[in-house]
Amino acid sequence: MSPTQPIKPSPRTEWANARRIVVKIGSSLLVDHARGAINAAWLDSLAADIAALAKAGKQVAIVSSGAIALGRHVLALPRGELPLEQSQAAAAVGQISLASAYQAILKAHGLTAAQILLTLGDTEERRRYLNARQTIATLLAQRAVPVVNENDTVATTEIRYGDNDRLSARVASMMSADCLVLLSDIDGLYTAPPGSGVAARRLDEVWHITPEIEAMAGSAGTELSRGGMVTKIEAGRIALASGTNMVITSGKVMHPLRALSEGAPCTWFLAPSDPVTARKRWIAGQLEPKGVVQIDAGAEKALLTGKSLLPAGVTRVEGAFERGDAIVIRAADGRELGRGLIAYAYGDAARIIGKKSGEIAAILGHAGRTELVHRDDMVLSRAF
Repeated sequence: MSPTQPIKPSPRTEWANARRIVVKIGSSLLVDHARGAINAAWLDSLAADIAALAKAGKQVAIVSSGAIALGRHVLALPRGELPLEQSQAAAAVGQISLASAYQAILKAHGLTAAQILLTLGDTEERRRYLNARQTIATLLAQRAVPVVNENDTVATTEIRYGDNDRLSARVASMMSADCLVLLSDIDGLYTAPPGSGVAARRLDEVWHITPEIEAMAGSAGTELSRGGMVTKIEAGRIALASGTNMVITSGKVMHPLRALSEGAPCTWFLAPSDPVTARKRWIAGQLEPKGVVQIDAGAEKALLTGKSLLPAGVTRVEGAFERGDAIVIRAADGRELGRGLIAYAYGDAARIIGKKSGEIAAILGHAGRTELVHRDDMVLSRAF
């Protein structure tokens, strides 16, 4: 290398080691509001970045705004805040254009786009949470790029500026993502809101969401905070609790993810533990068990070697649980072995215990999960 040629900095460990990544894109970056059209050149550069990450063996999902911004232009709706019914109508129209743009641009880079519409409720109610989690996991395993949008056509309280920051953090938590990237119109968190007239510096790292950090985002009721920093801090709290690192960086450049890997200015929010550890802690200590599953010695041995719990090894179930509820797993002698999220409601679980997984469809009349409790949704007592 020539001595005059600049040496590119190595990417941070948190970025280099991230296997599963969520990228949140706001409408101000994605849509040219004057024309009511997608910023195609910018989105193409982002797609190239995602293709490069995929080639490196990483899994990427996108959480995107933009449907209302696109739809309001088509419907010739006035500028400014829209009534709820007009926002929902704009979302219904704009969603078609948004999905088409992602499909075409990602396909040009050899990627398959998949559209997923969620509300915050889908990431909070456990049965819906499990359905969405499994769908996204299956898409990622098939090397597709899930494009998650807020389901604005049916949401009510969710249609307000900045909610996709929180939604992206919930999606990252649901996916057990290693890193959440918030592409913003500013390059990180500053000690005072930009434009406030107060001298401010950008923070390189945030380890805890303290009252001082919250104050840096400004008051939620001021114009200075309407750029979304308040909701980004809230997203950071969700991400860090889930073991997901989060980074705020500028999206107002071409190839923003490549720029991030090359040391672009940003603020990293660093999680105290990894996603797997955080998820296990959540299952073990923060969910109220709704029932008990008792297993035989063979199933106990399988669990201790890292296997999932299959119906064949279960001797008894009790409780009033639904799919996705937390249950206690007990050994034949009554010892608590662990806790997990069960894949079947009590009625169906009671019908398939002691049976081979291949018999589930014939017994229930539909194909269900092979496992009663998947190992990813389980924590053993020795890990409490």
